Amino acid sequence: MTRQPRSYLFVPGDRPERIAKARASGADAVIVDLEDAVAPAGKVAARDAVAAALDAAQPVVLRINGADTAWFADDARLAAHPGVAAVMLPKAASPDQVAALRAASDGRPVLALVESAAGMAGAAALAATAGVARLVFGSIDFQLDLDIADDDLALLAFRSQLVLASRLADLPAPVDGVTTALDDASRIEAEARRARSLGFGAKLCIHPKQVSIVNDAFSPSAAELAWAQRVVDAASAAGGAAVAVDGKMVDAPVLARARRLLAARRC
Repeated sequence: MTRQPRSYLFVPGDRPERIAKARASGADAVIVDLEDAVAPAGKVAARDAVAAALDAAQPVVLRINGADTAWFADDARLAAHPGVAAVMLPKAASPDQVAALRAASDGRPVLALVESAAGMAGAAALAATAGVARLVFGSIDFQLDLDIADDDLALLAFRSQLVLASRLADLPAPVDGVTTALDDASRIEAEARRARSLGFGAKLCIHPKQVSIVNDAFSPSAAELAWAQRVVDAASAAGGAAVAVDGKMVDAPVLARARRLLAARRC
């Protein structure tokens, strides 16, 4: 069973020496960022530095510059490097952008970063596009594009739209956006658990100290695993007959959820 990342940790493209630290953080995936983390004047130098640092034995996700920028073509070619496992496309809005990126990057899987009104309107089409491996919510830029306040309720419908689009396209659960607070562990945990409760499967991280909190939030708890094991054991012992666990009836969806939790268990 291939396990999808729960945590994606950003590393600035102009600081490739931080890649090793990011790998050691416990993050399930490392994103080397050539877009927002690098000033325009440093784009070319950052790309060259990243090219020298990429390692086929420890591939990373590469966030390139958008399809409407002067750096896109060269960034996309770098994404074909064997040290790149997948490429993150910012401001993703159309299947044509994905196709152009995959053509230039030797068919690398694409993480489509939805962070605009156009991207949200095209989320279903993006999710169904060949080569898209996962949808990612660029919540900060999305708020800016729609002039939405930093408010959970204001973004709820849009988060749910990404979850639905992913499910309909049979993609893994989408990735939620960053939490900008670095030292507020309770907020990081609350936002990660909220995302999981809405159907997200992972979260973007901007600092190593966020990683373990996010990983825990997107992993079954000990209590959940214990419940799931009781359900599976009871259903097996019942041999198809009706059975109750913890005072509640176990029907097919309950049993399926229990099995899903056990399958998500990580050593």
